[in-house]
Amino acid sequence: MKICVCVKHVPDTAATIKITGDTGYADEEIKFVVNPYDEFGIEEAVSLVEQHGGEVVLVAVGKPAAAATLRSGMAMGAHRAILVKTTGQFLDSGLTARALQAALEADGLPDVIFTGKGSVDTESFQTPYRLARALELPIVNEVSNLVIDDGKAVVEREVGGGEKQVIEMRLPAVIGATKGLNEPRYPKFPDIMKAKKKEIKELEIAALGIDESQGAVVLETLEPVPERSAAKMLDGDVDKQVSELIKILKEEEKVL
Repeated sequence: MKICVCVKHVPDTAATIKITGDTGYADEEIKFVVNPYDEFGIEEAVSLVEQHGGEVVLVAVGKPAAAATLRSGMAMGAHRAILVKTTGQFLDSGLTARALQAALEADGLPDVIFTGKGSVDTESFQTPYRLARALELPIVNEVSNLVIDDGKAVVEREVGGGEKQVIEMRLPAVIGATKGLNEPRYPKFPDIMKAKKKEIKELEIAALGIDESQGAVVLETLEPVPERSAAKMLDGDVDKQVSELIKILKEEEKVL
């Protein structure tokens, strides 16, 4: 069984982001990690191959520094990786899906493609669907339980209100992993050292026939989240507090 996992190199959610210019941020000193949702996909892929045999291939689209994220994934048990190199910090989901498609097809389509349900940086939540459409494969996202048998996948996903869907689909397919699917392992030191020797095949995005400046989405401005103002305590009886609150919402916050 060949399984590919699409991973993304993202800033640690605890990192302090400093905006530079209109559409960028200083990334030299930021700690980057494997997109947390992608870790569930890596763990599931490695566990399946441990049970049934085969190989796990990681695929990422990003700047050259994304190789470090691929090493982290290989320390979890993936066998090799492919990095499609870009120059910019942001690539829209359409171009990302096309780059992933080209890399997967060049390597030979796998039996299963895992992604995370979305990325924690841009949070567009579109790439898995665009990739599945490009490859003409079925997709189920936000999968919290999975059974693969006889060329089919039976998946379970939450749909809100405590309700769950159970879906059966043929393979190959794209499966978006989320919390609850498994518990990602922590690599041991020997695994980290072994990962340093594993293969990362690097491809230039332009060599795949993709112009990263021609995305359908153009980032015009990037702004930090404004700091919250200090809390205000309202005095007086209930009627006075309500009147003061309405005045603040109208005149200061301008939400009424």
